[in-house]
Amino acid sequence: MEQATANQERLADPREADVTLGSVVSLWRYPVKSMLGEELPLSEITPRGVLGDRAYALRDNTDGKIASAKNPRKWPRMFEFQAAFTAPVRLGGDLPPVRIRLPDGTELTNQDANHDEILSQLVGRAVTLETVGQKTVGQTPSVPAQSTPTAEEYWPDIEGLDHRDAVTDFDLPQGTFFDCAVVHVLTTGTLDRLRALYPKGRFEVRRFRPNIVVETPDEREGFVENDWVGRTIQIGTRSC
Repeated sequence: MEQATANQERLADPREADVTLGSVVSLWRYPVKSMLGEELPLSEITPRGVLGDRAYALRDNTDGKIASAKNPRKWPRMFEFQAAFTAPVRLGGDLPPVRIRLPDGTELTNQDANHDEILSQLVGRAVTLETVGQKTVGQTPSVPAQSTPTAEEYWPDIEGLDHRDAVTDFDLPQGTFFDCAVVHVLTTGTLDRLRALYPKGRFEVRRFRPNIVVETPDEREGFVENDWVGRTIQIGTRSC
């Protein structure tokens, strides 16, 4: 179990004790996959990521696929919803209900009898808000292989991509609603580089939905995370 605290922890490479990679400036959790989430003052990090992260998701009742902002043509309104838990999330405790702020500013929870109907109307598809089967926080769900959730990704028409102007399916790690890794780290250096490459774009932290945002020193420019591949980074006095 690790604990990260925003605005307090130093990120470093333990192999180079004098090298500071940056400082943790914010922590985020996303109770419902692909919706906006909640900023945290601190969080416990487990082998399943930030406690409560991506605990819920919308499932398309027609094709059974999980709603993902990676296919904005199908799910164009996901960023208009914001999710937060109604109670503190505690390791080994019951998974709290989730509260969702709707595009018009009103709120509902998954305890409301008609929450699926309201969400379906707003996203334009019949959906069900569900959990991955994890009723106890930190518990690894026991799910059959055939129930591995699937989502979709849209590939824009850009030269060099594996696909162009196409939608492909991808499996989520069994027993989770994560796209790939259970913790997403983003640096301010990468955001600054993206803004420099495309000044007309909007490169906001919330659009990338990271768990940990690291402010990198001015001298570390560009896509600094590429230099971390194969290395161990340390937050505070603990390695991760």
